[in-house]
This record gives sequence, C-alpha cells and structure tokens, in this order.
Amino acid sequence: MALAKLTSKNQLTLPKDIVAQFPGAQYFSIQAEYGRIILEPVNPQPLSAVHEKMEQLNITETDIEKAVAWSRKKK
Repeated sequence: MALAKLTSKNQLTLPKDIVAQFPGAQYFSIQAEYGRIILEPVNPQPLSAVHEKMEQLNITETDIEKAVAWSRKKK
C-alpha cells in the first residue's frame, strides 16, 4: 500500500510507483463511492474527434446551439 498526502490546497501527490503503472496518463476521473476515492485514468479526445462524431451522427452546430438554448430556458 502507498500513501498520498493531502496538501493545504486540497491537492494529492501520487506516489511514483503508482503513477508508473499508468504511463502517459495526465488526467484522471475521480468519484467518491462507499467512503473511497476512486481515480481512473482518462484520455481526453481532441476536438477533431468530437467534430468527427458529430458528423457521423449527422449533428450540426445549429443543432447544438438549439439544444443549449432549450436547456437554458427557465422553467
């Protein structure tokens, strides 16, 4: 078991031997579950991947603008 210290700025420094098991990971998703903190490495996709997916799904920027406007309406 390894320890990570919480700083006064609420930051954790992960031990090198743990980080070494996830080469190239720069981002981690974090969640609290059953009194535990769970970190999982994630690989953010470049913006071009988002545009490609929108094209595959036939979603236009206008569709996105309309969806955002709809979601911001006061109820």
